[in-house]
Amino acid sequence: MQRRTQDECILESPVAEGEPFVDSDPWRVFRIMGEFVEGFDTLAGLGAAISIFGSARTLPDDPNYHAAVETARLLAESGLTVITGGGPGIMEAGNRGAQPEEGGSVGLGIELPFEQGVNEYVDIGIEFRYFFVRKMNFVKYSQGFVIFPGGFGTLDELFESLTLIQTGKIRQFPVVLYNSGYWRGLLDWLRGTMLAAGNISAPDLELMRLADSPEEVHELILQGLSKQASWCEKSAEAARAATRLALEVSG
Repeated sequence: MQRRTQDECILESPVAEGEPFVDSDPWRVFRIMGEFVEGFDTLAGLGAAISIFGSARTLPDDPNYHAAVETARLLAESGLTVITGGGPGIMEAGNRGAQPEEGGSVGLGIELPFEQGVNEYVDIGIEFRYFFVRKMNFVKYSQGFVIFPGGFGTLDELFESLTLIQTGKIRQFPVVLYNSGYWRGLLDWLRGTMLAAGNISAPDLELMRLADSPEEVHELILQGLSKQASWCEKSAEAARAATRLALEVSG
């Protein structure tokens, strides 16, 4: 029998009267708060980072695994920290490629019904109980996402980032899909069904870039980070100008 996770518990109905307080939703709020504090405290000094996502089922002899190792190596050599979900498959490959760089390999693990733990190539690891806390840390401490072939979890992380970009919660955030042959069917569906129905706009499809080599991923990420830095600089200058104007008006 699979053990219950904290995510499963929080999604259930409230506990019955007379159950221990530590199993109640109010107590669970403190656990959630503690996870946020642990994540923010551990990752506060991380510096520029890129998250790599993909299937936990990808084996070490798979071409996608080798590509993820090389992609992570190139990113780490450029001074970028690599963040993954800390598990096997593509996550392991990302950590493996980044680990030779000191402090360049981060794994944000998640409690699952079956024991897993972080892989051996993680330098900085955190084990989360709650998916939504983990997601927040991925987005907060990443300057871009690289998405390798994967399943539901990978799609969840992809569409989470696209939604945040589309709604302006994050800006100039590069999202690169590796292996165009794998993703082409999804992009064709988005264009032929979602876009055709008017449920997304044409610019929404430009939020993702396709790549078929680690070198291409690396170049697209660096281009995205350059645009991100330029936007941040312009935003900071606009904020300074607004402050100067406010001071002049008040003076």
